[in-house]
Amino acid sequence: MNKRHLLLGLAAVSSSLLLAGCDQLGFGNTAKPAFKGVDLTGAEYARQLNLSDQDGQPRTLGDFKGKVLVVFFGFTQCPDVCPTTMAELAQVKKALGPDGERVQGIFVTVDPERDTAALLKAYLASFDPSFVALRGSEEQTKAVAKEFKVYYAKVPGKTEGSYTMDHTAASFLFDAQGRVRVFSRYGSGAQALTDDLKLLLAEKA
Repeated sequence: MNKRHLLLGLAAVSSSLLLAGCDQLGFGNTAKPAFKGVDLTGAEYARQLNLSDQDGQPRTLGDFKGKVLVVFFGFTQCPDVCPTTMAELAQVKKALGPDGERVQGIFVTVDPERDTAALLKAYLASFDPSFVALRGSEEQTKAVAKEFKVYYAKVPGKTEGSYTMDHTAASFLFDAQGRVRVFSRYGSGAQALTDDLKLLLAEKA
């Protein structure tokens, strides 16, 4: 092998090592997906969700493995944010066609005092009968909110004994392996949610 061939060989090896290094750093084919929402990949919270559904059955994140989840914290008497979010999710799910069957909407009430299982069942049925509602005791609700870093608080109403709820207005998107991946802010729009769900649906297990 002459000197010229040797130099060309070393250059080729160096290039291949450089490309391999780029892949490991996330600059090659392993680049992170460009989510429209806040990328939570690798977050060390929102890892557990242990509550009962609208039929009284205990549920965990593991029950939904294989589906892309959209988890939203709200309450049925919410005048705007909650119904808008659930209606938008129903619209997006339908627009995804067959892939929409792999998307699971989950509504977690922050108002278990008023949101009975029967009320939650009727509420979600008005958007999409496949949506799941989750509720727990006051203590369980506090624990789940802490796990997800979600804020909520009771706000006194204008009449004695009445109240409303302040709460985090966003959805958490989980991949098919049950890992939290995206924080989707309220008001981002149906297209942003659609794009992020498509990215998660396209991922390989």
